[in-house]
Amino acid sequence: MTRLVTLALADGSTVAARRHGESFHAFRDLVGERYRDVGALLRGGLEPATVEDGAVEGRVVRPVLEPGAVACVGINYGAHVAEMGRETPTSPTYFSKLPRALTDPGEPVVLPPESANVDYEGEVAAVIGRGGRRIARESALDHIAGLTLVNDVSMRDFQNRSLQWFAGKSWQACTPVGPEVVTLDELGDLGDLGLTTSVNGEVRQQAVLGDLIFDIPALVADLSQIVELEPGDLIVTGTPGGVGHAMEPPRYLQPGDVVEVSLAGLGTLRTVFAAEA
Repeated sequence: MTRLVTLALADGSTVAARRHGESFHAFRDLVGERYRDVGALLRGGLEPATVEDGAVEGRVVRPVLEPGAVACVGINYGAHVAEMGRETPTSPTYFSKLPRALTDPGEPVVLPPESANVDYEGEVAAVIGRGGRRIARESALDHIAGLTLVNDVSMRDFQNRSLQWFAGKSWQACTPVGPEVVTLDELGDLGDLGLTTSVNGEVRQQAVLGDLIFDIPALVADLSQIVELEPGDLIVTGTPGGVGHAMEPPRYLQPGDVVEVSLAGLGTLRTVFAAEA
C-alpha cells in the first residue's frame, strides 16, 4: 500500500511525499526535482518517480492543491436519497466545486456568518491517476491512483435557494480533503470498505462503499464520456444517510463541533468548526 501526501515545509514550499509509518519521504522526478504536490506527482507518473532516503518534515495539507476538476455526486446512497425525500436516480447527479473551496486536513473551518444551516457530509473521493476519455467501466479502476476522504460541508440554506447546488457547496476554504491518498493495491474489495462520520464522537453516518448507487467504476466511465479526465482530478462519490439537515429537528454545525470522517484503510479526516473571529 502506498500512502501519498503533500507536505507544507518550513520554507513555505510544498512537496509530494510517501508516508512510511510515521515518517515522510519526498518524491523526485527523473531529473531530481521534487514534485510540488500529489497532483504534480500523478501528472508526472508515479512509476518513474523516485523516493528520497532521508525523511522530510512538514505539515500535511490536502493532497492535490489545485485539481483541474472537482466533480461531486449527489444523492448516491439509498438512505440519503430517502432522507432527502427524493426518488432513486437513474443516472448520476453531478455538481462541481471550485478548487478554492478545498481546504487542508486539520485546518479549522470557519462557519460563515451568512449561513445558519451548515451541515456535514462525509464522503470518499477517487483521485484520477491516469487520464482518459470514454473509459470503459471494466478498466476504470486502472485510472484511479487511490482514494482520499472529503467532508462536503454544505450551507443548506444557500443550497436550497435554487435548483442548482453550487451556492451551497463551494464556499471558500470549507471543504476539507485528505489527509492522504491511499493506492488501491491493498485496500481489497472497495465495496466492503466502511465509511463513518461522527460529530463530537457521536456516529451520524455509516455505510459501506458497496451501498453506492453508482460505484466508482461507473462514475469514471460516465464522467469520462462528458469530459476527458486528467491526473489529479477528484471524483467525490456522495454521502450516506445521517446528515444533520434531515434530522428532526435539524442539527446543524455549531462553533466547537468536531467532525471526523473515517474509512477503513484511509484513516480519519478531522475538522474543528469555528466561529468567525
